[in-house]
Amino acid sequence: MGQFSHQTINKSGFTILCHRGYWQTIEEQNTKTSISRAFDNGFGIETDLRDIKGKIVISHNMPQGNEMLFEDLLKLLDGRDLTLALNIKADGMADEIKRLLEKYNVSNYFTFDMSIPEMVYQHKTGLNVFTGFSDIVPEPIMYEQAKGVWLDCFNSDWFGEAEIQNLLNQDKKVCIVSPDLHKREYKSVWEKYKNMNGIMLCTDYPMEAEVYFNDKT
Repeated sequence: MGQFSHQTINKSGFTILCHRGYWQTIEEQNTKTSISRAFDNGFGIETDLRDIKGKIVISHNMPQGNEMLFEDLLKLLDGRDLTLALNIKADGMADEIKRLLEKYNVSNYFTFDMSIPEMVYQHKTGLNVFTGFSDIVPEPIMYEQAKGVWLDCFNSDWFGEAEIQNLLNQDKKVCIVSPDLHKREYKSVWEKYKNMNGIMLCTDYPMEAEVYFNDKT
């Protein structure tokens, strides 16, 4: 465990992650339908983990009990080397997350957005932890220990190729949060790193991104 593979890239060298799965309606977010569609199209995903009654489930908001199990998501993955970005929405799940990832032999993943105590514990446990870096969090927590960076842009498109390359030069994996997740224009921002390699992009428009980043003209 802890070996971070990075093989699910398109021709441009980008790994595209579907935000809450490859959904076509809001109701499909974080469901078996959207997650299956993402995997079947060769995309990794970003998804949200919470717990209820001793089980880890896929849910952005407080779970009600009818959500998809994290274990069922791993079964859907079915051994495919597709990146999982696991947004940690509650403390205390690290041991079970690790157990399930090992059970299904999944190493192409990272966890992020957890509380600081949870981040410390997950690092000690050996999970692949990413730290947050954004216009709101300008000093990434546990940067040296983190496998990579979740690079976000809550209020402004503050970073460009230079900032991304600096992180890569320090041997950090980088996953960029596309501005469309914050309801902002994104095509002009995508242009800034169109010709970069070895980075990840989390977006609500995976197929559009696939076409865009494969077009080098």
